[in-house]
Formats: sequence, C-alpha cells, structure tokens
Amino acid sequence: MKKLILLLSFLILTTCSNNDRVNTCNFLQNISVNRTLNLNLPSNNQLLFPLSPVYVANEGNLGIYVINLGNNQFKAWDAADPNHPQEACSYMERDGIEVSCDCVDENKYDLVTGQSRNEPLPCGLKEYRATLSGNEVIISN
Repeated sequence: MKKLILLLSFLILTTCSNNDRVNTCNFLQNISVNRTLNLNLPSNNQLLFPLSPVYVANEGNLGIYVINLGNNQFKAWDAADPNHPQEACSYMERDGIEVSCDCVDENKYDLVTGQSRNEPLPCGLKEYRATLSGNEVIISN
C-alpha cells in the first residue's frame, strides 16, 4: 500500500508543472507541410513585392500565410491561432501585415515577426521554413 501511495505521489508531482507555455502551446498539430509556390503564377504574384502576404489554403492547420520580407527573405506562418484550441474562431483573417482571430480575445499577430500585436501571449505564430529557389518559394517543416 505504501508503494502505491508513493507511486501516485510521484506521478502527481512529475505531471504538474509551473510552465504554462508547455501546456498552452500545444493547440496546433504538427502537420507535414511541403509546398512550392511558383512566383510566375498570378495567384502568387503578390509575393514579388515586400510586405504583401499571400494565403495558401489546405496546408498546415488552417492554411498558411506567406510574406516577402525583401532581400529574398520569406516567412511562412500557420493561419491558426496558437493560443486557442482549434475552433471556428481560431482561423486568423489578414488585414495588411496583421492577422487576427475572431475569438472573444481577438488575438492579433504581426506577419513579419510572428509575435502578438496586443498584450504578450504565451505563443507566437507557428512558423514554417520558407526559402527562395529560383522563381519558387519552398515551404516546409
């Protein structure tokens, strides 16, 4: 009986954590992404200009936003709010270089940095690798 109590006490102590970031940053799934965007196509034409994001559907959790930062540097971010469980309101709409969710707290993020635009939040946007190769932007994780 003492062994059972010790085992249960150990399990409770090791599963409790003061680090809320570990628990709150697990809302998004680790979905494999491997997408190539041809910059010669009209649908990706905006990516030829700095700070003109493009939304790519059917990738990541709720799509991906890709932005040209200039100097052949690109960033790709998941379009799902990382600070919410996935719900209808956690998809983020774009307004310029800012995205925001429709949930009650209306979290806002910067597509250049991936960080919160309003109060500090535990999680920034989920980033994917975005590299320029010739006339294509390759997005992967």
